[in-house]
Amino acid sequence: MKIGLFGFNNGPLGIPENISAVLQSAEAAGFESAWTGEHIVAIDPQTPPSPIAAEFPMLDTVASLAFAAGQTKSLKLGSGIILLAQRNPVVLAKELSSIDVLSNGRLIFGVGVGYVEREFEVIGVPFAERGPRVDDHIEAIRALWTQEQPAFDGKFTQIQGVKQKPAPLQQPHPPIVIGGMSPVAYRRAIAHGDGWYGFNQSEEAAAASIAGLKTAALECGEPARFDELEISVTPHGTITAERVAHFAGLGVDRLILLPQPTSGASTLADGMRRFIETTATELNL
Repeated sequence: MKIGLFGFNNGPLGIPENISAVLQSAEAAGFESAWTGEHIVAIDPQTPPSPIAAEFPMLDTVASLAFAAGQTKSLKLGSGIILLAQRNPVVLAKELSSIDVLSNGRLIFGVGVGYVEREFEVIGVPFAERGPRVDDHIEAIRALWTQEQPAFDGKFTQIQGVKQKPAPLQQPHPPIVIGGMSPVAYRRAIAHGDGWYGFNQSEEAAAASIAGLKTAALECGEPARFDELEISVTPHGTITAERVAHFAGLGVDRLILLPQPTSGASTLADGMRRFIETTATELNL
């Protein structure tokens, strides 16, 4: 089982010294990856379904991944997830390929659709178009990353007569991981993804999602595509070795843990370091 750490760009973690301390501790302890979270804006005042308070700070995902690349040597760096409909795919392809090069091929491109309508309104993206835009943008980015003469004619993006260099270091491109726990998200993972990511899931919810992915593969007429997906889950609650084994038995490949700083620590960084070291010992990383 691969073990990752979620949200190093969020809240009080999101200052340079804390990011460095947390990422370097995770790398030394044997964690496989570290992941950002993303909300470009927060709803003020907070109202459902927004998951964060208006004052909760979140550093930009691309900037955070670039910073993390310079602070680490082997830790994989994932966007968990980028709200792709809110981004220009041509610009984002350049930013992320640059991060893959600067990190020596450690980027994981996590993609999601989003669900807070006001976030889309303020950016100027119609909420009803977010799903089709994500599908379009993924394939536009893939074209820029993999084609010697990039060509893409989508509803929202048209590419012809340009090149974007350097290409990502990973070939054919960094893994594309699709987030979301709906039938549409499962079908998107089958159609466009190298992996799937479910957030804040119990074992029962993870089992249901995996069943949903298998069903989507059958519905798309590509049952073998399910076997090609790398399954990532952020588990609900405290993780133990027994729970890791349970998730592994379900077919989960990676657990991306929510940070839980140890009480009694003198600083946040110290609390996070203790959590990371305790987790590494418990899970025998």
